[in-house]
Amino acid sequence: MKKIKKIILFILIIICLFVMVVSLYKIINWKQSNDENQTTKEELKKYIIEEPKETEVKKYNIDFDKLKEQNSDTVAYLKVNNTKIDYIVVKGKNNSYYLNHNFDKKVNVAGWVFSDYHNKFDGTDKNIVIFGHNMKNGSMFGTLKYVLKSEWFDNKDNHIILLADEHGEHYYQVFSTYIINVEDYYINTIFKNDDEFYKFINVLKNRSKYNYNVELEKSDKILTLSTCSSAGKKRVVLHAKLLKED
Repeated sequence: MKKIKKIILFILIIICLFVMVVSLYKIINWKQSNDENQTTKEELKKYIIEEPKETEVKKYNIDFDKLKEQNSDTVAYLKVNNTKIDYIVVKGKNNSYYLNHNFDKKVNVAGWVFSDYHNKFDGTDKNIVIFGHNMKNGSMFGTLKYVLKSEWFDNKDNHIILLADEHGEHYYQVFSTYIINVEDYYINTIFKNDDEFYKFINVLKNRSKYNYNVELEKSDKILTLSTCSSAGKKRVVLHAKLLKED
């Protein structure tokens, strides 16, 4: 019996050591991935120049040519006020690649901020969907959950989202923010007709935690931001409609 107990104890010690090593590896890998992405984000800022504020809307000068030289998958720049969401957006050939690859296309547990691969960014998209991991340090879409707080909602400046691409700056007005179980409905990008789309955006509007008092039309185009929550069991979601452009 003593021999059996020693064997069992030895096995338990080995298991504990294995778990400790794996956990330590994950912690180190997580930190390295986040540090690497933060460095990349800072380096990319040289291609995003905020012009002097002459109107109520800030203007940006973004060098997409240089960004595409570094990563040809570059499609846009996204900024959400009073969050840490301030990223160059990429688009892969599927919705899996940038879950574990960063802007430099290196394997990275934090991934990068990326759009649905169905989106075209040619002015025809009815629903541009952008994803990002909910990182504990607040990077990627780790601060998207702020949109569920009354303090964020009460600041009207937060209701305007910037999405700039090679065709110019596009401003979107938030009309819905909520948390929901995992589903594919709200990330739909293809619609049979305007009636189907109009029904779709009204479903999204009615889900909102807050009333943004935004009128929706069949001709609207929207932006959707999504990240995981509750250990991947839920999603934090923001929807905004494209403001009329001159």
